[in-house]
Amino acid sequence: MCGIVGIVGKSNVNLALYDSLTVLQHRGQDAAGIMTSDKGKLNLRKDNGLVRDVFHTRHMKQLTGNMGIGHVRYPTAGSSGPAQAQPLYVNSPYGISIAHNGNLTNSEDLSKDIYRDDLRHLNTDSDSEVLLNVFAHELQVLNKIKPTADDVFTAVSRVHKRCSGAYAAIAMLVGYGIVGFRDKYGIRPLVFGRKRVRKGYEYMLASESVALDSQGFTLVRDVAPGEAIYIDQDGNYEARMCSDDSKPTPCIFEHVYFARPDSMIDGVSVYKSRLRMGEKLAGKIMRERPDHDIDVVIPIPDTSRTAAVELANALGVKFREGFVKNRYIGRTFIMPGQSQRKKSVRQKLNAIPLEFQDKNVLLVDDSIVRGTTCKQIIEMARDAGARRVYFASASPPVKYPNVYGIDMPAVSELIAHGKTVDEVQKQIGADWLVYQDLEDLVASCAEGSILPMDFECSVFNGVYVTRDVSEKYLAKLEARRNDAAKKRKERDTGDFGQSEEEEGQLALHSNG
Repeated sequence: MCGIVGIVGKSNVNLALYDSLTVLQHRGQDAAGIMTSDKGKLNLRKDNGLVRDVFHTRHMKQLTGNMGIGHVRYPTAGSSGPAQAQPLYVNSPYGISIAHNGNLTNSEDLSKDIYRDDLRHLNTDSDSEVLLNVFAHELQVLNKIKPTADDVFTAVSRVHKRCSGAYAAIAMLVGYGIVGFRDKYGIRPLVFGRKRVRKGYEYMLASESVALDSQGFTLVRDVAPGEAIYIDQDGNYEARMCSDDSKPTPCIFEHVYFARPDSMIDGVSVYKSRLRMGEKLAGKIMRERPDHDIDVVIPIPDTSRTAAVELANALGVKFREGFVKNRYIGRTFIMPGQSQRKKSVRQKLNAIPLEFQDKNVLLVDDSIVRGTTCKQIIEMARDAGARRVYFASASPPVKYPNVYGIDMPAVSELIAHGKTVDEVQKQIGADWLVYQDLEDLVASCAEGSILPMDFECSVFNGVYVTRDVSEKYLAKLEARRNDAAKKRKERDTGDFGQSEEEEGQLALHSNG
């Protein structure tokens, strides 16, 4: 999972890009990059690290130009390093750079086609570089000295015909303009906004609406699945549907976990959707245990807090903050091996005994992936004096791997895969475990949507909307993602990854 932004302004856009990336930092902490276009020349700064560490005053002074794109990135186990930081660039035709969020499911076949048929060279194993070269090739074959908006839209249409999977992308044509586009399912988010200035309008494309808010831009709308929006360097824009079979199917995990609660996605408030998750989960608890003995509801920081507040309110039970978070310890999910993850949970969270002593406690989290974190937290609650410890997940059991941009563990390491709820409950050590029902989660995220839509829910139901995910593909994914493979990579390369600042149970995907 990554964060992307693009701006066409009336003056230098470097500071606005920088500030936007800091707002999108939750979407990726491994690397950051900004590329600007100034009078037909490119300026680039990218490196591994957080936004605040990658860019210093000397870099910002060099990033001149009224047009630019930016990216924050998180890697998979085998794909890290400055070479894979984005934006990525090819010099032909025109000079094109790209910032990409998502994952192509046919990148292996495309890589062969790019070398054999398009006569292009790939320098990394990043599917973002594959996407960039496909787009560049489709522009090049049009053989135009100066690309028009029609040419850009034609190239995007051909990208949709060749590429499968999830991609929200912003590409910059040096000296001409930027184009933002989503795959025909709209799996990954992309929004469009504008701001009135003295000389006219400035325009922004970004992963989440909070980036627009932070820079004073007004959210115009989401880029529709299969649509492209082109903004030339003078601030003129056009939009066109570039796919004739688009079907809105956004990733539901954006609402569960990834997106900030103050974002709007496809017309839906993420905050409101999480409130509804808590309300519906409370309804299930009342159906299954109308005579429950819950004394207090406590969230596991941070993303579950909104759902936990509404759950407690609907149950008529006290809501309390029972854990204090050390914000200088990274995310446990990406640590190299189980023992390191277990140690980190204790370093990251500390219980407040006053809120647990002699109480029946309901802990609430956004999801359960491996089960490592929640098992330790349940033990912490008992150590703090809880009489009974119940556990609620705001989402259904995570049973299947994600192939559209979330670097989840191998399927064999997903605690709910092949297990009943009772078996998971026993393994994590809870006195009772309740999961959100999938239909309730979908209803929570669909209410208020401006378009009728389904959701990409493959991690819960194993249904992959692109219909090209085979058992062979999943087997390769399993081999790449399991702990043993990660340990081999760490031993061979010495790369033990970077930590995140935000709490959660999911790592973020490499290439986008």
